[in-house]
Amino acid sequence: MTPTLQRVAQHLANGLTAQEIATQTGLAAVTVRQYLRDIRESLHCPPRCKPPVIVHRLFAVQQVASPTADRPTPRLSPEQLLLLRAVAEHSDARDIAVAAKLAPADQRAALDQLLINTGARDTTHLVILAHGWKLLGTDPAARSGASQ
Repeated sequence: MTPTLQRVAQHLANGLTAQEIATQTGLAAVTVRQYLRDIRESLHCPPRCKPPVIVHRLFAVQQVASPTADRPTPRLSPEQLLLLRAVAEHSDARDIAVAAKLAPADQRAALDQLLINTGARDTTHLVILAHGWKLLGTDPAARSGASQ
């Protein structure tokens, strides 16, 4: 990645949205969106993959600095850990439900509970926290067949 893409990637990995990145960097929103597409391509992510998946890949392939935990690791059930990994690796709600072994109708409630239990603002923040807690590994090669 170029230094510019690296800087934008670090902002994304800090939990900023495209608009927040544009505001903080002084870049045009359209430029930030193009940089995010470039980052997605460099990570071999599908065109429509969501920020949590991109952030997970950035940490997994060590393209950005790993976060440090600012709070203790919460106690999560095996089912919640499975859902956490599914959110980090998949963008489509149906794929997340399948990977987490949940009925599609139950996925939203389970995800809401996971966000509450971890204190995460949203799924991108959840993935950032999980990497800080070392709950998600850094070797995506073993899981490269996962759909995004």
